[in-house]
Amino acid sequence: MSATWSKSRKNIENKEIEKMADDASKFLGGILGDISNKSAYTQIGIGAASGWLTGFTTMKVGKLAAFAIGGTIILVEIAHHEGFISIDWAKVNKKLDKVSDKVETAVTGQSPSWIDKAERFVDKKLERAERKTRKWYSKLIGDENGPRVNDLHLFITAFIGGAAIGVACA
Repeated sequence: MSATWSKSRKNIENKEIEKMADDASKFLGGILGDISNKSAYTQIGIGAASGWLTGFTTMKVGKLAAFAIGGTIILVEIAHHEGFISIDWAKVNKKLDKVSDKVETAVTGQSPSWIDKAERFVDKKLERAERKTRKWYSKLIGDENGPRVNDLHLFITAFIGGAAIGVACA
């Protein structure tokens, strides 16, 4: 019975979230309208303002998250120092190292050196990022032959610049 109630409660919450997202979309659509029909100056202004707001908000939320995580770590350390809890950090680190070595050995069949691990990790991440960026860019501009400046480029450039300024201001 409680599982059914829980599922129906989740469905209600999901519907409420969807309604709020639709309302927000309609609100922003009413304010901004179709940006591509506006002048380049307006697009740059909207892009820069929304980018600044995004960057500023991201920095404030990031600082809050860092404060919360750092505060928790400090509280755990204080509790450990005062004797409320006992943490064997050597044991924790040893277990983490063993788990990561087991995973690496299971995947490759041998235990590589740390240099090999770092090199493979960076290579995979860079290759994956490059593929995703190329795919994203070709979808964004709608042309796989090469870059051409269009209205979206103005907005995106201004958005990125505004985000950088917002991050710097925060």
